[in-house]
Amino acid sequence: MHNLSDYDFAKVPDASNMCFGIVVSEWNPQITGALLDGAVKTLEKHGALPENIHVKTVPGSFELIYGAHQMTRNDGYDAIIILGSVIRGETPHFDYICQGVTYGIARLNAESEVPVIYGLLTTDTLEQAQDRSGGRLGNKGDECAVDAIKMAKF
Repeated sequence: MHNLSDYDFAKVPDASNMCFGIVVSEWNPQITGALLDGAVKTLEKHGALPENIHVKTVPGSFELIYGAHQMTRNDGYDAIIILGSVIRGETPHFDYICQGVTYGIARLNAESEVPVIYGLLTTDTLEQAQDRSGGRLGNKGDECAVDAIKMAKF
């Protein structure tokens, strides 16, 4: 298992002149809040100024697509990060949401000039989500922030 927070600091560009948008789902707030905290701290660790990190919330993970799309239309973002958490339940809802968000974000990346970083946790259990949002496997938010910086520099 790879720790999501492990990376080579020296291989990440300086983010002091970059502006980031983050769209975070309100669903599963204990998970998405931890993902957001990791992303913001990692962006700042690499020089991003707090005033250049703009966070917007959406009700659920499916709405991440709309939020990210709106941010791609706003000039000034070097990269956008989406953060959400979908935990498998007893119905096929999990599959529809995960596939829809994945397709929507892929489409945005193909059509937009701004990279959109995929930070949707798709887990079977709450424990798995906790492990990936600051637990024993690190924080996907950290990984997304590093990816955003690298893709903004691409």
